[in-house]
Formats: sequence, structure tokens, C-alpha cells
Amino acid sequence: QVQLVESGGGLVQAGGSLRLSCAVSGRTVSSTAMGWFRQAPGKEREFVAVIIWSGGTIYADSVKGRFTISRDYAKNTVYLQMNTLKPDDTAVYYCASQLPGPKSKSDSSQYDYWGQGTQVTVSS
Repeated sequence: QVQLVESGGGLVQAGGSLRLSCAVSGRTVSSTAMGWFRQAPGKEREFVAVIIWSGGTIYADSVKGRFTISRDYAKNTVYLQMNTLKPDDTAVYYCASQLPGPKSKSDSSQYDYWGQGTQVTVSS
């Protein structure tokens, strides 16, 4: 059984940093695409970043240059380092797993396992 557990969310002032973690069991992070998505109140879930099996990364334009996605094979964990946070980054952040294949990496419907989410709140 595949499980994803996020942690690391919280309240931070604008300009601050947070690091989110996604601990994975039942699947290795090296064999799947691991993505981060977020959903703000009243808005649709949106793509944030993904790291694919080869190590390549893709970011949403809104976070490029501020967020960094990475993975630790030994801990089977994926991270999202978020710097220079803005109030618009406030949302519930979810990690998700996608098996390899010719699938869209930014389409949430193409991911088959999801974590429960962690709240990130950025105050102005």
C-alpha cells in the first residue's frame, strides 16, 4: 500500500522560508514522478513542482526561482524548499506520486496517490 505523509507546514511571515517534507512508503521516490500541488480557499488545485525519475525538475512559473524540489533516496522522502514566501503562497500543499509514463506532470488527475496535505500560511 502506497502512503504519502506531508509535514513541515506552518505560519510564516512574508519573505520567510519553509521546507515541506513528503515521506513515502510502498513506492520508491526514485521510480516515480513526485509532485507538489497546492490549493487555496475557493481556488482549484494547482501544480507547483515535480521531480521525475531521472531527477529532472519542472516548476510552475509562479514559484520558479523561489522553490526547490528535491529527494532523498535513503529516507524515501521528497522535499519542497520554499523561500521568499508571499501571501499568495498561502494554501494547503499536497504531495502526489505518478508512475512513469507519457503523462502530464502538471495535471493533478494524472497522479494516483496523494498525501493528506499540510497548511502553509504566509502573513503580510
